[in-house]
Amino acid sequence: MTDMERRGRATEAFFGRRKGKALREQQAETLNSLLPAFLIDLSAAPPEPLTSLFPIPVTALRLEIGFGGGEHLIHRALETPSTGFIGVEPFVNSMQKLLSRIGETGARNIRVYNDDATQLLDWLPDASLDQIDLLYPDPWPKRKHWKRRFVSKTNLDRFHRVLKPGGLFCFASDIDTYVNWALIKCRDHGGFDWLADNAADWLTPYEGWPSTRYEAKARREGRSSAYLTFRKI
Repeated sequence: MTDMERRGRATEAFFGRRKGKALREQQAETLNSLLPAFLIDLSAAPPEPLTSLFPIPVTALRLEIGFGGGEHLIHRALETPSTGFIGVEPFVNSMQKLLSRIGETGARNIRVYNDDATQLLDWLPDASLDQIDLLYPDPWPKRKHWKRRFVSKTNLDRFHRVLKPGGLFCFASDIDTYVNWALIKCRDHGGFDWLADNAADWLTPYEGWPSTRYEAKARREGRSSAYLTFRKI
């Protein structure tokens, strides 16, 4: 990636702060010791096949953008060890939490990236992923910030390129205006088919769904969630 391209990404500020409260000494040691072993190096060409990113055989590849505390990602990785998971999260404290859980569980089918997800998407080969998860992304509620919402024509083009034929894009949110936004953007894009026949299809959590702390908070505050599934066409 050229310096010009890196500077150009200043307009793609889809995430907010990078750090929260300072990590304790042991947490910092966990981050520093484990991150190099799991971090994807975008300065190197993608391996062929891409599944060789992982030290164990995997038959499918799944990307989660903005994994937060990592509850969903680690749950899915342990649930389906034959799938290789790539998690993207710029927030240092969240990355530390996930790496700590990886250390506790011994999960070997996870790789991570700790910067802008668009950089990783542009690095990935065509038709390389079986699924992309964008779960409870920042809704950027102010109109002047809508350009920061991750669901956009440009990023849907990225999704469409890296997904395999028939691959899935799963989007979950408790913000109804962002749910409507995602539906409209995917409809207008033309490359995705919304897999819903009735309300139950988007009001019912995904199969095997582990409720997260963020979702529990939304419910306490009276907000319900929508779970949208789109298939690449």
